[in-house]
Amino acid sequence: MDAIRGRIGSALLAAWRGLLLSIAAIAGSCTLFVLALVSIAMIPLGIGLITTPYILQAVRKHANQRRLLAVTWSDVRIPVPYRPFPKDLRSGFTGQVERTTLMLKDPATWRDMRWMMADMTAGYVVAVLAAALMAYPVEGFVLAAGLWRVFRDDPYWYGFVPVDSQATALMAAALGLALFAFGVLVSERLLRAHFVLARSVLAPTQEQELALRIDRLTETRHEAVDTAASELRRIERDLHDGAQARLVAMGMNLGTVEALIEKDPAQAKKLLSMARESSAEALTELRDLVRGIHPPVLAERGLGDAVRALALRLPIPCDVDVELDGRAEAPVESAAYFAISEALTNAAKHSGADRIWVDLRHSDRALKFSVTDNGRGGASVGAGSGLSGIERRLGTFDGIMAVSSPAGGPTMVTMEIPCELS
Repeated sequence: MDAIRGRIGSALLAAWRGLLLSIAAIAGSCTLFVLALVSIAMIPLGIGLITTPYILQAVRKHANQRRLLAVTWSDVRIPVPYRPFPKDLRSGFTGQVERTTLMLKDPATWRDMRWMMADMTAGYVVAVLAAALMAYPVEGFVLAAGLWRVFRDDPYWYGFVPVDSQATALMAAALGLALFAFGVLVSERLLRAHFVLARSVLAPTQEQELALRIDRLTETRHEAVDTAASELRRIERDLHDGAQARLVAMGMNLGTVEALIEKDPAQAKKLLSMARESSAEALTELRDLVRGIHPPVLAERGLGDAVRALALRLPIPCDVDVELDGRAEAPVESAAYFAISEALTNAAKHSGADRIWVDLRHSDRALKFSVTDNGRGGASVGAGSGLSGIERRLGTFDGIMAVSSPAGGPTMVTMEIPCELS
């Protein structure tokens, strides 16, 4: 019985999501497709050079939102194949022209255009069907409950049943029940089919994906080298300014103690106390430094307990849900730990949330984790948000990140690293 209730609940949720997707297909894809066509057509007049980058950026945001929903709702992964802009891109009108040219030369832009055409046609039909199969039966039940009397003189067609009496109304209810049972069976599959259709249009070809992967690996290799060098400089600085300075001071105090231990025992005792305090502070700083490199709890107890320990130190209540059957390799665990740590820090500092949720699991040969808060929203990758650093860290391991943060919240940062557990 519980299994049947769960299946019906999942089908109703899929129907609701299908309804939302159908609205997004009409209100989002249709509108953006028309705006993009008009803007590109006006490029020869000069107006399109100004409007096209903004509209195509909105198209990419719309497509990325669908990618995020595909992963979170149906576990369908759609790659993000956009070419990055060069870091030395100029500003002003010249920069707008260059940005427009780069975006129009990107094959992913035209895949987005084709996807919007498919989304507002076949994608819309599939999404609406997922919702209609669960909603349309209600009409049959209402007719059987007595609404049929309104149509006594003029039969009302429910599907292929002409309703003009209690008997035909009961037939309509039976048809509605059959449609409802069919909807329970296929609504989730239809929702997944919607995202699979999107993936078939949005995903790059194998050759394009290989080229993008090579470019991405080249970029992340340089970033990993720069990050490692920066981390080494930070460690050297922390050692020089912290623990090393305290150990030097402690050595000087001990040298003074040797000279005073017979002449002034009281002063020597005081200096020994200061040396003991310096050694304790140096040990604390060294422990903090080691924890910043690789937290002991992560090495000893694994990623799940390390994330729970992070959550306990937050000033905001944080719920952690972990489903891991083993442990990933140490570098992957470290990358995931610091990515979650950075996301939690961002949420605690900037979101204005009063609750945070962390979900951590392994499925489809990938470590998947998300950080969600009920704050004000508006988070985005780049602009010094800290999320760009997370994206670079994950990119070193061929990982991906998606951010959903509409104005008013909630914010959901979803991350994934391909790996196996042992």
